[in-house]
Amino acid sequence: MLDISLLEIEQWVTAFLFPLFRIASFLMAMPMFGTQLVPTRIRLGLALMMTAILVPVLPTPPVMDGLSLSTYILIAQQILIGAALGFCLHIMFQIFAVGGQLIANQMGLGFASMTDPVNGVSVVVLGQFYLMLTMLMFLAMDGHLVMLNVITQSFDIIPVTMINFSAVKFMDIALAGTWMFSGALLMALPAVTSLLVINLSFGIMTKAAPQLNIFSIGFPFTMVMGLLITWISLTGFLGQFNLIADHALGVISRLIEVPHG
Repeated sequence: MLDISLLEIEQWVTAFLFPLFRIASFLMAMPMFGTQLVPTRIRLGLALMMTAILVPVLPTPPVMDGLSLSTYILIAQQILIGAALGFCLHIMFQIFAVGGQLIANQMGLGFASMTDPVNGVSVVVLGQFYLMLTMLMFLAMDGHLVMLNVITQSFDIIPVTMINFSAVKFMDIALAGTWMFSGALLMALPAVTSLLVINLSFGIMTKAAPQLNIFSIGFPFTMVMGLLITWISLTGFLGQFNLIADHALGVISRLIEVPHG
């Protein structure tokens, strides 16, 4: 008959639950896995499976009283760490959605919106196209495996112990919003500049010949040229994706970097 003490049971439970909170919050905030298209049961099952695989190789967390304040603080820390890592990756995908929004507004397709089944909001068609293309490229390059490796390595860098909140640089998460808008602007700048030149040309033609209804042909011409410019810009889309993905991984690595000194 097995002689198992209450202390051993508490140690087994804490060794499994604390990593589970970090992994589950990461999957809830991560794109593709944390979307409305993936049922909650599948996400929970995936989190339980990953935790069961990682627990034997993780450092043993401290045994804590389940009703103590320090236990709830530790749980909150694990949730914040996992959600921060997944949120930074989510920002990377939104760069292409915002860039598509800028291009669509300039070419006159800002009114052509559709419901995004992933986020449950209305997104312009061009932004949804860029978002779907980015997700397919991310999966084709095994980006999801890289992110699962990141969450695994986070347990070695920031173990499941009582830590100072400064160990996770939450200010970098706030500054990632500026990175999202700057990256979207850089991505859409060639197309927006080209379309701006076309609109200025039609404006000059209208000023030179007011009797001609230039805007009757200007709108469809701008739309066609916008689609052509978007098609041409796809040749350099892979390079833009690599640069933004490298920067996103750099931001994520800095979030879990152990501060020196």
